[in-house]
Amino acid sequence: MSLAVQGSLFDHAERRWLDDGAWVDVRAGWLTGADTLFDELLTAIPWRAEQRQMYDKVLDVPRLVSFHDLARERAPHPGLARLRVRLNDAYAHELGEPFTTVGLCLYRDGADSVAWHGDTIGRSSTQDTMVAVLSLGATRVFALRPRTAAADGRRTSVRLPQGHGDLLVMGGACQRTWEHAVPKTARPTGPRISIQFRPRDVR
Repeated sequence: MSLAVQGSLFDHAERRWLDDGAWVDVRAGWLTGADTLFDELLTAIPWRAEQRQMYDKVLDVPRLVSFHDLARERAPHPGLARLRVRLNDAYAHELGEPFTTVGLCLYRDGADSVAWHGDTIGRSSTQDTMVAVLSLGATRVFALRPRTAAADGRRTSVRLPQGHGDLLVMGGACQRTWEHAVPKTARPTGPRISIQFRPRDVR
């Protein structure tokens, strides 16, 4: 299959600076050929359901997932390997290392979601890192908020609609000082695939 990305990835005119050394790059419609990739990933990816312990209960994770360490295994779809190369070309110099893993989440409808969290940096709690998120399928809100509330106890969130073929890159101190989430929605919505590229030891 043929995949193409916007050349504008290589200038950072759309970088949005957040507080505490965090930033996000937003590239609307970055990926062309997104329809074909979405359809193929639905069937090619070994999706699995997970459960998590929440206090005294074991609950189903409200989405399907798949994780792959590309330093140790082949990508489950050739398009993912090509996207990783393009992202490394654009960001590895700034990041200081390449993206080495790809995680995928399938949000089947508006009831699927992911709660507020920051990706875990295994090497150092003070180290900056980068996570690139490509969205395919239905548009969903990608929300960010500071980890620490302001003096008045408030935490104002940033809500970014992430549509079909859109790329969002979180960098700087974003994983340490901010949290992100994909909230549930009561609005009728179709399936969405989120593809996350990360460097080693970040989950």
